[in-house]
Amino acid sequence: MTLPTHIPTTTGSALHGIELVVFDMAGTTVSDDGVVETAFQRAAERTHVVAHLSPADALAYVRQTMGMSKIDVFTYLADGDITAAARATAAFEDAYAELIEEHGAAEIPGSEALIRHLIADGMKVALTTGFAPVTRDAILRSLGWIDLVDIALSPVDAGRGRPTPDLVLTAALRAGVSAMSAVAVLGDTASDVRSGRAAGAGLVIGVLSGSHGRAALEEAGADAVIDDVTLLPSLAPVTG
Repeated sequence: MTLPTHIPTTTGSALHGIELVVFDMAGTTVSDDGVVETAFQRAAERTHVVAHLSPADALAYVRQTMGMSKIDVFTYLADGDITAAARATAAFEDAYAELIEEHGAAEIPGSEALIRHLIADGMKVALTTGFAPVTRDAILRSLGWIDLVDIALSPVDAGRGRPTPDLVLTAALRAGVSAMSAVAVLGDTASDVRSGRAAGAGLVIGVLSGSHGRAALEEAGADAVIDDVTLLPSLAPVTG
């Protein structure tokens, strides 16, 4: 997809006044293609972590909680058993790394070009994820994105995972923004949207390239919902 050579920052664009754009990774800027679900299934088989749900209900919960910290997800699946949850989370991270090794990682088409345009236009960009740093960095290495952005955060870097505001607030602090109204948040899950809303971000956008549909993103409080991140530059100002 061809992007404009200049990302608009005039009053005719939703990006007017934005200093920092916080992107989710899997499903938003990085293609998922079922990798998270496959990694979960491998982890569940290896650790027998699911304590109180059927396999179908456990998978439904994983889909519902896409974007959240994986230790939080596995704590629920393990019926509160922290030790079992930690073991399953480690197995998930191992399984995800195996899948990246087997198949590599792929961007949502146009994501890297968009990020580079935003940076060239003077904005700061952060990537956030519910994955542990080892998994996050494996994805970034596979994509050749290690040096693409200055801020890449996992829940352990911020305190708590989504849907709390911690990841967005930590990114804003590191970027040194003038106000939270100058922060835009984009993600494909309801927890991404809720995190942005809880942080007081000035612009919170849902994207349809990943896990959750339009209704879930709008119900979570998205200012707008777009098909994918490449449509961000052409988004008109959002009025409340």
